[in-house]
Amino acid sequence: MTSQRPVKAYAEATGLPAHEVVYRRLRDQVLFGEFEPGQPVTIQGLTESLGVGMTPVREALRRLTAEGALEFLGNRRIAVPVLDHRAIDELTVARKALEPELARRAAGNATRDDINRLTEIDTRLDAAIRRGDVGQYLIENHRFHADLYALATAPILSEMVLRLWLRFGPSLRVVCGQFGTRNLPDRHKDVLAALSVGDGAAAAEAMLADVVQGMEQIRQGLS
Repeated sequence: MTSQRPVKAYAEATGLPAHEVVYRRLRDQVLFGEFEPGQPVTIQGLTESLGVGMTPVREALRRLTAEGALEFLGNRRIAVPVLDHRAIDELTVARKALEPELARRAAGNATRDDINRLTEIDTRLDAAIRRGDVGQYLIENHRFHADLYALATAPILSEMVLRLWLRFGPSLRVVCGQFGTRNLPDRHKDVLAALSVGDGAAAAEAMLADVVQGMEQIRQGLS
C-alpha cells in the first residue's frame, strides 16, 4: 500500500513522478473501499485532499477509468461502479480462471522464506479479524494474494487479476461493514500447506475455494 506521506514528499523519497504517486494512492483508496460504490468524486476535491495540482489527478483518474475501477457519469462526475449480479458473475468467472492458476504456478516457485513471509501476512490478517479491523483485514488479505501471485512470475496474469480486484474491492468493504470480519473465512492456510510441499494442484484447489467463498459473500451482501 502506498505510504500516506504527502504526495510531494513521497515522490521525492521514492523517485517516482507525482502522477504515479497520485495514481497509486487513488488506486489503493478504491481497492480498499475508501470510496464506496456509487460515491461520486471530483477532481477539485481530490486535488484538495491530496495537496496536488489537477494534472496528476486527471491522469490518475484517466488510468483508473480505463482499468474499470472508476466510471464517468457525465458533468465531470466520476464514481466507483456499483456491482450488479451480472458483474459479479463475470468477476467470479474471471477470478476462477486466473487466480487458481497463479496459485498453482506459485507453488512451484515458493521458497521457505516466501512461505514464512506469507504466513506472517496471514497471521496479521487473523489478528485483524479478531479485532474487527476491516481496513487492516482488507490490506492484509490483498497483500497475501498479491505476494502469492508475484511468486508465479506471470506478470500478465497478475496485472489482469489486479484489475479484477479494483472492481470488487469497494463492494467487499461494504460487505465487511455489514457483517463484520469474523464472517470472512478464507482458505489461506490450505494454500500455505500446499505451498509447503510444492503441491500446485492443491494450491489451485484451495485458491478456487477461496475465490468462490469470497465472491459468494459479496453476492449475498449486495442482495
